[in-house]
Amino acid sequence: MTLTPSTHPKRPVEVAVISDLHLGMRGCRPLEILQYLRSIDPEVLILNGDIVDVWQFKKKYFPAQHMQVVRENLQMIARQKKVFYITGNHDEVFRQFSGFETGNFKIVNKVILTLDGKKAWFFHGDVFDVTMQHSKWLTLLGSKGYDALIWLNHRVNRVSLAMGKGRISLSKRVKESVKSAVEFINNFEETAAKIAIRNGYDYVLCGHIHQPSKRLIRRDGGQVLYLNSGDWVENCTALEYNRGGWHIHWQDEVPAAEASNIRVPLKTEELFKELLVEFAVK
Repeated sequence: MTLTPSTHPKRPVEVAVISDLHLGMRGCRPLEILQYLRSIDPEVLILNGDIVDVWQFKKKYFPAQHMQVVRENLQMIARQKKVFYITGNHDEVFRQFSGFETGNFKIVNKVILTLDGKKAWFFHGDVFDVTMQHSKWLTLLGSKGYDALIWLNHRVNRVSLAMGKGRISLSKRVKESVKSAVEFINNFEETAAKIAIRNGYDYVLCGHIHQPSKRLIRRDGGQVLYLNSGDWVENCTALEYNRGGWHIHWQDEVPAAEASNIRVPLKTEELFKELLVEFAVK
């Protein structure tokens, strides 16, 4: 069985935000991403960084399901949806194209929108990562370890699901149990909130730390609604704005029976791989 487009009407969404898809990484959840994208009809779609994981990219591994996610986003653009691609650290090779715009698609490092009279600041969040700024080799090493943990988690979950049990997130348990990881997440949120308050934003929306969140933060005599779109490796979450309010959408897991290959024209897939190879070596 192949995951086919839903026959149900698409949900209208004023703004949808997804981040940290990590296409090209073995832990990516393409079926859940496809199921989500095919269920919504957004006026604005914001891809908030780490959409393609160039750090982990290997030409021999870019499954058809991952390619289909790319095609689904291109179809959004073809349907005249406003799409912003905010660059992240894992897809930083695209930062050289920041400012590129064609039709209703734009590559940027940040986005500022006014929503019902309130200002929203969107950016990926790796700018707050000290190791990313000063010790990139250490960050890359950590990414390799994270990828290995996700690889192990994938196999553990295959056994768990076969036994009729739910998914287990090893990486989430590590983050929740390691004090330094908890402190990093708290510092990240506090830093984003303080800068947003200082600049008069009502909402600040990030990705990067794979930790979906929605909380009002009060600091320095002001307040801001901090939101994080999470990821599509551990959590399968998105942020949605409708009628003056934000909420976190948690995407249901796609049944294993539907996890068959999605066929993509070979020429299209190979062309995309060649482009990624070219970007990655620059």
